[in-house]
Amino acid sequence: MHGQPPLLQGAELSVAPGERLALIGRNGSGKSTLLQIAAGLAIQDGGTRFLQPGTTVRYLPQEPDLSGFATAIAYVEAGLGPTDDPYRARYLLEQLGLTGDEDPLHLSGGEARRAALARTLAPTPDVLLLDEPTNHLDLPAIAWLENELASMRAALVLISHDRRFLESLSRAMVWLDRGTTRRLERGFAHFEAWRDEILEQEETEAHKLSRQIVREEHWLRYGVTARRKRNVRRLGDLHGLRQLRRERVGAQGVAKLTAFDASGSGSLVITADAITKSYGGVPVVQEFSTRILRGDRVGIVGPNGAGKTTLLNMLIGKLAPDSGEVALGTALAMIELDQRRDGLEPKLTLSDTLTGGRGDQITVGGATRHVLSYMKDFLFTPEQARTPVGVLSGGERGRLLLARALAQPSNLLVLDEPTNDLDLETLDLLQEILAEYAGTAVIVSHDRDFLDRVVTSVIVSEGAGRWQEYAGGYSDMLAQRGRGIEAKPFIASSPVLAKTDAVRRQVAAPTKAKLSFKQKHALQTLPTRIAALHASIAVLGTKLADPGLYAHDRESFQRFSAELAAAETSLATAEEEWLTLEILREEIEGAG
Repeated sequence: MHGQPPLLQGAELSVAPGERLALIGRNGSGKSTLLQIAAGLAIQDGGTRFLQPGTTVRYLPQEPDLSGFATAIAYVEAGLGPTDDPYRARYLLEQLGLTGDEDPLHLSGGEARRAALARTLAPTPDVLLLDEPTNHLDLPAIAWLENELASMRAALVLISHDRRFLESLSRAMVWLDRGTTRRLERGFAHFEAWRDEILEQEETEAHKLSRQIVREEHWLRYGVTARRKRNVRRLGDLHGLRQLRRERVGAQGVAKLTAFDASGSGSLVITADAITKSYGGVPVVQEFSTRILRGDRVGIVGPNGAGKTTLLNMLIGKLAPDSGEVALGTALAMIELDQRRDGLEPKLTLSDTLTGGRGDQITVGGATRHVLSYMKDFLFTPEQARTPVGVLSGGERGRLLLARALAQPSNLLVLDEPTNDLDLETLDLLQEILAEYAGTAVIVSHDRDFLDRVVTSVIVSEGAGRWQEYAGGYSDMLAQRGRGIEAKPFIASSPVLAKTDAVRRQVAAPTKAKLSFKQKHALQTLPTRIAALHASIAVLGTKLADPGLYAHDRESFQRFSAELAAAETSLATAEEEWLTLEILREEIEGAG
């Protein structure tokens, strides 16, 4: 219990072998604390924790500690057991964009979380407890992680703001709300309807309770006195009802996010003509051109290291291109939201951050408001007004940045990973704001669902500094492009080579190696599966090529797009597995 009221009160979390649970709750509701208790890293004030003897549990924290390790690979290998495969540690690091030779002291927060994710997955435990595993991962890494987790036998408990990730992996849900938990034996796709039904039922019961209290009060004042004992009992009942209403914990409100528009910009907001940028002779952006008009919501996507931030900074005039021209429209009032939360001073209080240290008033949309009232719109309590920013959670810092940014008039929003650490309700409202915003928005994001709901076009890295713009959201881009976002080539070695190198080392060991029955069966059956996937992809591609499908049957268009993305992912996995096994077979036969 963290102060008053209790953070957790009678909360329960049970995990059976192979279960896939989504742990859902607001920022600050205690999700991470409950996961830490389950992992044995935090001690509960009451209740019990039981772990089946022999069960191995691995926990991914939001803020891992890599101190005391010389390299990233040393940190990951320290989490392995005596029977775990040491080559898996380096394979996972390379899949997540690290070499393993990095100095932990020089890793960014996102890189440290990637190393922690590799350390968590490397031992292949019985239970995985993952707290925001997709934060700071790019789209290829998120797709890879989905496949990796789907293929593992471990039970999963996931905390994530990524709707599509949760929909893909969860089979049941635990909702942590006001200190207690509720469970639904269905996947995340059913969460919001279930939650709304529960909250509506609570409101109905609260209304009935209030009406009952009014009736009892009326009877006490104006009713005919019968026997004194009866009156005393009924008065006691009334006091009990009032106590019940006092103790009732109402549902937490939703953040009231509103973007205040400055006077309108010109119709042409940003024009880029053949802009190019290179670093050390390596092209990051090559002859890219675009026109962004007032009211557009443009998403920028690509793997980490592709140059998304470079492109964004050139488009908004913060970075000059090596060649080409960028022209900004007239009367622009721009607001930037930085994913690193660098704009927040840890020692400043929440109130001073919003007011700039100028008393207790804040100007919002040209009107003056008391800072406590404005804080309440973003779900901060009056007691938090003097809280230093440095002790806020990641989600609370995200909300604070939104509160400060949206108080200012603007007609151009520049958002770099705005969804990181936001709870689902706040994320919903941010999406609504962007949909209704009269100005223009340029957004860098790895959140596929967010992009689908918000943007009008997507600028995608095609590799080697080439960028292409596609109309519609993320799913529309997939359908038009015919494939997803590929990972940036790994210079040290490719993910497939990392895995096959491990195979070669195993074959070179002094023990006599041979293919298992399962491996032989996979070698025989994978070619048929690969051929079937190729055929399926061709059929889906033909369906999506119909120019009238999107206009006349959007539901089928979205279904076919999702099926195409899943088939392409399955094909890549099957081809990689076949290649690995084929190399293993050749090495064994060659060694014989």
